[in-house]
Order: sequence, then structure tokens, then C-alpha cells
Amino acid sequence: MKDYSSLLQLAKECPGLQVSITLGELVEANRQLIAEVKQELEQQIADSKAETYISREKVMEITGKSSTTIWRWQKINYLVPVSSVGGTYRYRMSDVRRIMEGGDTQEGDAV
Repeated sequence: MKDYSSLLQLAKECPGLQVSITLGELVEANRQLIAEVKQELEQQIADSKAETYISREKVMEITGKSSTTIWRWQKINYLVPVSSVGGTYRYRMSDVRRIMEGGDTQEGDAV
């Protein structure tokens, strides 16, 4: 991405400065700007959709719930771990977001 900071600085310092460009240059500049913004947004969307897996401790930190509550959620399939490698469970961040955004609660989750 190009650095337009000097151009923006010039605009702040000299707001009355007149610049002459052709209509074709203006159209091309707008196309370039739209393409760059589109690319940035597509990258942000792709990054947000990438699944991450977090530890029980991180789930407890995010949700503010105890280990016992996480265990209960796991037992009733409310928050299902992805794997248990060496006794370490990992949870989908999307599942934790679902719980946090939806405000879903299950019986016995208060600890």
C-alpha cells in the first residue's frame, strides 16, 4: 500500500491549495483507492473467519467462568473441546464468541 501521509500533511498545511488534474487521473485515482480498500476489507474478513483454538485457561479468562463451569459446559455439550492432546483441551474461539455474543446460559453455569 502506498504512503499518502505526506499528501495528507500537505492538505492539512495548505487547505486552500488548488491542484489541477485531468478527469482521467481523478477516475484512475478513485479506482486505485477502491481497489486498495477492497483488498484490505477482504483480508480483514478472511482473518476474522480463520478459526483459532484456545486453552481452557483462555476460555475462563474470556468468559469470566471457573474451570468447573467450563467442565459442566463440556459435559452437556454446550462447549465441546476439539481435542485432548496430552490431557490439554482446546476450544474453538467461534464457540466461545457464540456464548459471549448470544448471552447463552445453561443450567448449572453459575459458579
